[in-house]
Amino acid sequence: MRLTLTALTFASLALAAPVLAQDAPTGDAAAGERVFAKCQTCHVIADPDGNVLGGRNAKTGPNLYGLPGRAAGAYAGFNGYGDDLVALGTNGFVWTEADFVAYVANPAAFLKEKVANNARSKMSFRLTNEKEALDVWAYIASLSPAAAAAPADGAAPAEGTATN
Repeated sequence: MRLTLTALTFASLALAAPVLAQDAPTGDAAAGERVFAKCQTCHVIADPDGNVLGGRNAKTGPNLYGLPGRAAGAYAGFNGYGDDLVALGTNGFVWTEADFVAYVANPAAFLKEKVANNARSKMSFRLTNEKEALDVWAYIASLSPAAAAAPADGAAPAEGTATN
């Protein structure tokens, strides 16, 4: 009986680990701020009042404020998304640390895996160093409000909610 309970305890911890890991970034936000210099050519982190918190006021890519837990391809006011990224978000996908790291390593391969074999990405830059990607995620998360829980029904966030 004791062995069974111990095994069940470890199994439940193993299943909970991805959820727990999603809550707190595993990277170093200070290091991520330095690495974000590679991203700021296209992206900015600016709060809803327009205050630039990270990067420059770039407009090639979407604002990354509030990215953790946000639906993919749906940042209000940004019209440069590819159809496949929009489709991913429409189907209920929200950004997590693990998905962000996989996406920035190879955006096209990520979309082909998640959407369809012929999926395409408009993001050509790759951040293939996993530690750097984790650090950038931690930096973005440190400047963003706490990630909102994804709706259970996969519906898009409410009007006025920060989205990708």
